[in-house]
Amino acid sequence: DVSKFREIEEVIRAELEARPVPPSLLHGDLWGGNGAFADGEPVIYDPATYYGDREADLAMTELFGGFSGDFYQGYKEAWPLDAGYERRRVIYNWYHIANHYVLFGGGYMQQAQGMLRTIKSFKK
Repeated sequence: DVSKFREIEEVIRAELEARPVPPSLLHGDLWGGNGAFADGEPVIYDPATYYGDREADLAMTELFGGFSGDFYQGYKEAWPLDAGYERRRVIYNWYHIANHYVLFGGGYMQQAQGMLRTIKSFKK
């Protein structure tokens, strides 16, 4: 039923348009498996680079095990998060979970559906 998708689209649009942000250059696939240390220096690799909301990259770091607490503390000290990040994190990460369902199947469907229910609950 297309009306269900329209309702979720409206909720997502309202959440994201309520906070205009300047575009940032994003890694695009920033999870723990795409970061390491080389000669004692942090490195990231395997990018899927695009411009978007910096929170999209930060949200992805919280999937699949995440990064260290020091990483998040340092990030928030350098560039504090705007109110409502927790809601936007669900929206940004839904794409990755839905994509993983398409690629790998399994329990990602239930996770994606749960995230859509959460997003729907944001409706004002």
